[in-house]
Amino acid sequence: MATKLMPAVLLVMLELSAGAGAWARSDDSPCAFPAIFNLGDSNSDTGAFPALFPAVQPPYGRTFFGMPAGRQSDGRLTIDFMAESLGLRYLSAYLDSLGSNFTQGANFASAAGTIRRVNGSLWTSGYSPISLDVQIWQLQQFINRSQFIYNNIGGIYREILPNPEHLVSKALYTFDIGQNDLTVGYFDNMTTEQVAAYVPDLMERISSAIQGVYDLGGRYFWVHNTAPLGCLPYALVFRPDLAAEKDAAGCSVALNAGARFFNARLKETVARLRATLPGAAFTYVDIYAAKYRLISQAKKLGFGDPLRVCCGYGGGEYNFDRDIRCGDKVQANGTSALAGKSCEDPSRSVSWDGVHFTEAANKFVFDQIVDGALSDPPVPLRRACQGKRQ
Repeated sequence: MATKLMPAVLLVMLELSAGAGAWARSDDSPCAFPAIFNLGDSNSDTGAFPALFPAVQPPYGRTFFGMPAGRQSDGRLTIDFMAESLGLRYLSAYLDSLGSNFTQGANFASAAGTIRRVNGSLWTSGYSPISLDVQIWQLQQFINRSQFIYNNIGGIYREILPNPEHLVSKALYTFDIGQNDLTVGYFDNMTTEQVAAYVPDLMERISSAIQGVYDLGGRYFWVHNTAPLGCLPYALVFRPDLAAEKDAAGCSVALNAGARFFNARLKETVARLRATLPGAAFTYVDIYAAKYRLISQAKKLGFGDPLRVCCGYGGGEYNFDRDIRCGDKVQANGTSALAGKSCEDPSRSVSWDGVHFTEAANKFVFDQIVDGALSDPPVPLRRACQGKRQ
């Protein structure tokens, strides 16, 4: 099933590369983004999901925060390292009302979030109701309400809300979503061809979301593609039939073909948006390449088995159990005991819980993308405002 898609994927990528054209860079000075507004899923959620649903439990957050901090990892995410590098505070989740500070941006991402809405509640579908369109509505509400409150109420709100002058046009808008849209199909026993068939609809929805931000005044966009799904232990366990054919890194050929097809279409979509929204600067970031590089070269880079879960249960090839996840407890002899335990040294692991990366792996990914080496156009993060087409 994977080989049928590969020529089409390669053709799209070659056409995009050939048509890249020239890029305008006004100067070499940093953009000095005053804020980041992020939309996405669990790869960049800093607290939305646990503000709505059962919160993540220890040992989440053990490496950096010393306690669960709304993130699906032992520590910081790529979005955290991005904020650090721009001199900004970590992004508070829009839905988290306790102790949040939005002076330098807000995070609308939700774990289990998808580009298009899924049927059923979290309890029946396994996916968040905070889909991309909902996140856009939240962003619109945030902009409108914070502007009014900052200007008309003031007081303490000026200490926790962004200056309206910085709110829209000067901020960086980051998108990191799509992985769950692929698993919706794969975990419903679809083939890669069937999953690929609905990718055009996903692209239309991403285009609509970005157009919505542009209409609000947003001009600087940093768009991540999706990870190599076939290298994530949970996907290998949930679709053992598609995991039968593996590449040299131990990843599913079929599942990764689906991710690459999605990414080729996303790159194509970003190219079209550049043409239709010439006043905006778009940076397409190849997260897939960064993560696959880490997984395929893990041992050379000082990590252990990249497919073996650090915080998991059950041992076996991946140390991943479908029913007992990281932080889960089991009842035994009338007492509760932690079953989903962390490994001793997460810094040597790539996979934290079978779905998400460790802080150390997230830092590696950030280091790969921050200088623009995996971006189109190849501008570093701090100059992402300059990647406009001439």
